[in-house]
Amino acid sequence: MSNKWLKSLQTDTAQDGFELAIKLARMGVKYTQPSDEVRNRLRADYAENADSLTAASQVVAINFQTVAAANGYWR
Repeated sequence: MSNKWLKSLQTDTAQDGFELAIKLARMGVKYTQPSDEVRNRLRADYAENADSLTAASQVVAINFQTVAAANGYWR
């Protein structure tokens, strides 16, 4: 993927930061599995799996910690 979509971790608000954390998680999956077809087929496997959803939430939380640190949200 050569499309440069991430310009900065700086965001205007914590809400924007959380949305960026979600985008980071989604893009991580897209980079790992670039096939739309495969990702769509696999979605049914994890969409109703509590462990998979918890793991996805953990990735978003870790990404949000990174964004929050970059923005000094907890100063």
